[in-house]
Amino acid sequence: MTLVALTVADYETSADLATLLVRTTDGDAISVPAEKLRLSCKCAHCTRARIDGRFPEAFPGIAITEIGDLGYGLNISFSDGHNRGIYPKPYLLSLAGQ
Repeated sequence: MTLVALTVADYETSADLATLLVRTTDGDAISVPAEKLRLSCKCAHCTRARIDGRFPEAFPGIAITEIGDLGYGLNISFSDGHNRGIYPKPYLLSLAGQ
C-alpha cells in the first residue's frame, strides 16, 4: 500500500485577484485570501519587520499579481510590490486549514 501525501495539484487566482484558489491532490478545492497570504509571509524581510515591530497588522485591498511555481512551493507577488515570499505547498494547505 502506497500512501500519498496531500499536496497542491493546481492553483489559480480568483477573478478579482483577492484569493488563491487551490485544488489538492485528493480533488478538494480550497481558497486562501491574498491578505492572509501576505500576512503569513515568512521571508527574511517580513520576519525582520515583525521582529522590529514594523510589520503591518493588515493589508486591506491587497491583490495577487503573479505566481511562480517552484515545484515545492509557490512564489507569490502582491500588489504592494512584495515578491519575496515563497510558500511551500504544505504551508499553503495549513493556511487553508487543511
